[in-house]
Amino acid sequence: MFLRIYRHFMERKLGSQRALTEKYYEEVQAMYQQMRTWRHDYKNHLQVMKAHLDMGEYRELSDYILHLDEELTHISKVIETGNLALDAILNSKISMARAKEIEVNVKVVLPPELSVADSDLGILLGNLLDNAIEGCESQKEGEKRFLRVYVGVLREQLYLSVVNSYGARIKKENGHYRSAKASDRGLGLLSIDSIAARYHGYVNRKNDESVFATEVLLPL
Repeated sequence: MFLRIYRHFMERKLGSQRALTEKYYEEVQAMYQQMRTWRHDYKNHLQVMKAHLDMGEYRELSDYILHLDEELTHISKVIETGNLALDAILNSKISMARAKEIEVNVKVVLPPELSVADSDLGILLGNLLDNAIEGCESQKEGEKRFLRVYVGVLREQLYLSVVNSYGARIKKENGHYRSAKASDRGLGLLSIDSIAARYHGYVNRKNDESVFATEVLLPL
C-alpha cells in the first residue's frame, strides 16, 4: 500500500516537473521571438534612415525619427522592480501574454523591505499570472483579451491584484473556485492559498460575466 502511494506521489511530482519545464520553455521561446522581432525592426529602421541621409532628405529623416520616437513611447519597457525574482517572473509571463495577443498593463511599487521570501513571491505571482493567461486564452476568437497587474502597499500590507478577461465557465465547489482544467485539479489555486495562509495573509477572488479578479494581501 505504501509503495503504491509513494509511486503515485513520485509520478505526479515528475509530471508536474515536466509540465513546468515545458511551460518555462514556452515562455523563453516567446521572449526570444520578441527579441528577434525587435532586432529585425531595428535593422529596417536603420536602413530607412540611412537612405534618407544618403539622399540628403533631412526633412524626411527628421519626420521619420519623430514618428519612430512616437512609436517607441508605446512600447512597454522591461519591468524593473528591484527584486530579481519578481522581475524574472513578471517579464517572462508578460512576454508570454503579449505573444498570445493579450493586452497587458503592469504597475509595481515595492516597499523597501519584504517579509515574503523571494521564492514564495515568485511562486505566488507566477501562479496568479498563469491562471490569468489561461483565462484570457479561454475567450472566443476576436474577443478583447486583457491582463492588469498591480503590486504595491495597501494598509501596511503587500497587495497583489491581478485582473483578467476570461471566457470559460467558472467552476465553484462549496463556495470555492476550482480550476477549469481537470489535469491539475486546482494546484495553482491551492498553492496561492497555501502561501497566503503561511504568511497569515488573505486571498479574495471575484468575477462577473467576463472579468476575473484576484487580490492577495500579505502582512509586511
